[in-house]
Amino acid sequence: MTGEVHDFVSTANLSEHSDLDELITRDYALTHPGETLDDLKRRAAFDPYDLGLYRDWLAVAIRRRAACRNLSA
Repeated sequence: MTGEVHDFVSTANLSEHSDLDELITRDYALTHPGETLDDLKRRAAFDPYDLGLYRDWLAVAIRRRAACRNLSA
């Protein structure tokens, strides 16, 4: 699944990223006091470690969205 998630992250458009960001923004802020998801996204543009971290957070969002869809089905 991890490879699939990372492939999706690479091909997702901005609106998909925006929707996914909404699912993780609060949790990221809670686990990284004094920092926002936007801070991470800015660093991810030039730091491979932060890009990987952002992709991991997006993977959480993708799984969270899938779980929500399964609950409502």
